[in-house]
Amino acid sequence: MTTTKNEEVSMAQRAMGQASTGQASGPGQAGEDRGSGATASPWMDVEVPVRRADDAASPVEVCVVGAGIAGLSAAYMLACEGKRVVVLDDGPVGGGETSRTTAHLASYLDDRFHVLEALHGREGARLAAESHAAAIDRIEAICEAEGIDCDFLRVDGYLFLGAETDGELLENELAAAIRAGLIDAELAARAPIPGFDTGPALRFPRQGQLHPMKYLKGLAAAIERKGGRILTGVHAAEIEDGDRPHVTTSTGATIEADAVIVATNAAVNSRFAIPMRQGAYRSYVVALVVPRGLIPTALYWDTSDPYHYVRLLGGSGAQTTDLLIVGGEDHKTGQADDAGERYQRLEAWARERFPGIAAVAAQWSGQVMEPVDGLAFLGRAPGGAKNVYVVTGDSGHGMTHGTIGGMVLTDLVLGRENRWATLYEPSRVTLRAAKELISESVNSVLQYADWLKGGDVASADELQPGHGGVVRRGAHLMAVFKDESGTCHTRSAVCPHLGGVVSWNDGEKSWDCPCHGSRFDRFGKVINGPANADLEELAPPSAGPPSREPQPRRV
Repeated sequence: MTTTKNEEVSMAQRAMGQASTGQASGPGQAGEDRGSGATASPWMDVEVPVRRADDAASPVEVCVVGAGIAGLSAAYMLACEGKRVVVLDDGPVGGGETSRTTAHLASYLDDRFHVLEALHGREGARLAAESHAAAIDRIEAICEAEGIDCDFLRVDGYLFLGAETDGELLENELAAAIRAGLIDAELAARAPIPGFDTGPALRFPRQGQLHPMKYLKGLAAAIERKGGRILTGVHAAEIEDGDRPHVTTSTGATIEADAVIVATNAAVNSRFAIPMRQGAYRSYVVALVVPRGLIPTALYWDTSDPYHYVRLLGGSGAQTTDLLIVGGEDHKTGQADDAGERYQRLEAWARERFPGIAAVAAQWSGQVMEPVDGLAFLGRAPGGAKNVYVVTGDSGHGMTHGTIGGMVLTDLVLGRENRWATLYEPSRVTLRAAKELISESVNSVLQYADWLKGGDVASADELQPGHGGVVRRGAHLMAVFKDESGTCHTRSAVCPHLGGVVSWNDGEKSWDCPCHGSRFDRFGKVINGPANADLEELAPPSAGPPSREPQPRRV
């Protein structure tokens, strides 16, 4: 039996004990399978079934917003504790940034331990290393307990020098890593890359890798076996704290719970406190075909800025090739639109160092949230929240930070102490990161100068089909996308979060805000926070004055 989008919304509402409101769907319309960009990673080949609500209402103790690695980890761990859990997502399971990760599982942190030690003290760096190592252990244990076949492997990690750095960095980092508790770390003569002498490299044993979508598929099934529910195509429009916090969907349904966990990559329930203390970056990835078994399976990183990160996706069965997955070339979200050049630079960098590269199999980009002090925000939402929690600030380690988030928040929701909770406290003030905070703030403020510009193009007539651009009409800046038929889709170019002017991302066919990283699809639908509403709809450039109807604001 097939269902319409409106029928799926009604099913989700009935599951929450709500009657249909008859509202038109807003952002994240039920059944709409929106990814977070136009490109695709190899992980996306895994089919994760669409979750639909049943017709029976049941009580909820914990409502999790977001069905990526962070949300499903928290939901699984709470379900294991006997909590009645529901997970909401306006897209499919893993449809956001988890399907765009390279899935490095590392207790070695790319913000560098000597830097984390300077920011958080020796004990803070030790707890960071301990928590990430524990996250890898927990993922391995979950795979074994739930029978999840996701190609989990324990591998070595190698850090080698970039062209612009010297060996002193490796010496300092090795000493700091050992002080942080990674006592098995050692200086190797080189990383084991055939035909390329990296020079001295740090080796970190017992790192890990997996197939992220196979893992999420197994995690989702395990949550449901334990009585949890996962509702896709349901957008959390408002999140309210209190003794009984509640989530209101874009269709008007209300879900009450004892606790709400916001695991949406960028926290959509924090207007200022968190967005002001982390930056959004686009990171680029190419998957390159190499002969099977030629390159040792390991994690590889260099010390360039931005740095490069590499792993293998092994072939199976009769396949004679592997995929070498190479990432890097980061930039602030919305502040560059040259994806093609960045993919080419990644490929060139890899070809200089790794043998046997035959062809490019895939290329994609993902969003990384980088806190000013290098560690995620995991805990009660800032501002004195009682029962609303956040997981954000992946800092390039989304798989482990998301898993740590599940561990920390499970303890907090259950009223237990957690040894890492203070380190990851979202309301923390890291005075030693003041320079980074000022730099991030200045960068964001400077982006508002886009209000003074005349737009990317003089008129929509200049746009080619399949492309977008910002057009000025009097005092209004319009985000105009021209589809393949030549029809223009017009939205306000003003981000509903804090009023930045969005930029067109031609690589992902999206509108990206350069101020705090909010992203919208080509038609203006929100796909990444901190914004939690669509770009305001306007009349086409030739159809009269813009609409002045109020838009719903995020909470």
